[in-house]
Amino acid sequence: MANKPTYNIPIGPIHPALKEPILFTFDIQGEQIKGVDFAPGKTHRAIEWMGMRRNPVQIAHLCDRICGICGVSHTLAFSRAIEQIAEIEVPERAHYVRSIIAEFERIQSHLLWAGVAAHELGFDTLFHLAWRVREEAMDVIEYLTGNRVNYGIVQVGGVRRDFTDDQFPRIEQALQTYEGLVGKLVTLFLEDTTIKLRCMNCGVLSERDALELCTVGPTARASGLALDVRTDAPYAAYGDIEVKPILPDVYADAIKGDVYDRIVVRLFEVVDSVRIIRDLMDQMPAGPVLWETKYAKILATCKKAEGEAIGRVEAPRGECFHYVRMNRSEAPEAWKVKASTYSNQMSWLNILQGEQIADISIIVASIDPCMSCTDRVSVIRDRRRGVMTGDDLHRLSVEKTRRLQA
Repeated sequence: MANKPTYNIPIGPIHPALKEPILFTFDIQGEQIKGVDFAPGKTHRAIEWMGMRRNPVQIAHLCDRICGICGVSHTLAFSRAIEQIAEIEVPERAHYVRSIIAEFERIQSHLLWAGVAAHELGFDTLFHLAWRVREEAMDVIEYLTGNRVNYGIVQVGGVRRDFTDDQFPRIEQALQTYEGLVGKLVTLFLEDTTIKLRCMNCGVLSERDALELCTVGPTARASGLALDVRTDAPYAAYGDIEVKPILPDVYADAIKGDVYDRIVVRLFEVVDSVRIIRDLMDQMPAGPVLWETKYAKILATCKKAEGEAIGRVEAPRGECFHYVRMNRSEAPEAWKVKASTYSNQMSWLNILQGEQIADISIIVASIDPCMSCTDRVSVIRDRRRGVMTGDDLHRLSVEKTRRLQA
């Protein structure tokens, strides 16, 4: 093997194995991966640029469109930052509505990923089954918010819609459906011999590497890190109920941090989300769901706001982070989004190393990447795309700070 030549294989930015545009470059020796590099930035949409030219109520609407899978996570993170700066008190019932929708979003996101993972392994029957089970969550989300995607329910100061008493039986019906079906999915995914052969000891990320690479969400928990914003820094209604990070040892004897463990974590998080939703329903208080019903007053309050804050939530893929700075103006002076995939994508360099070409698609998919959430910068000068070094980015950052201080 040592005498065999190394050759280069590019995969992407458009490729059947990739669900979103990203360019991978692999150094291959025989069938084994010897080197990995990747280049994101293929789906930059200038959302932050647009947001800094809009008011916070408009930005909340825009946040829903950062990602079609975890839109409520972005809207909630942004709203939490604005609410801290403007000192807006969110009604307690609104916290519960936000949390219930966030957990239904987690269910549908994890089941979507499970279907994609099955497809990447060539198990299309399981792919269709997982997505069929996902439809129950999508139907409930549409029933509660009016939309299957881009729910438009979270607003600065609360939520736009309340849950009525006659809607709770439909929610309970969905929970009972999942209690009956998720066990079958767990068996089909975790007991299947082919899936075990393909996923066990494949794409291993050790606990130490996961920590040093600052991974988040199921990717981190699958490696044994008990990290979860819902427990580390409780927000919305999560401080009122019991939430524990799901680790692979809930099912397996040992934690390996491989693709199989990432399947375990996501499937059992679906089970846990069902319990969390029921707990939230049982404890849901009465009261209003919006701090102020008149948008003009919300906008006036935001316009007077001055300061900076961060909003953190546990999105389905991990910590979603929004930084906002207001300076007594209608639009934010600064708005920065750090999606979960931004934290997880560097783990690709570790988990792909030494694996086989045939495992690339499932390993890449195992961190549940979302490039539309992640891509934030594309530098083009004189119609030529430029690659910026760390020193270049640091210099630009310092220059911007000095301009703002001037």
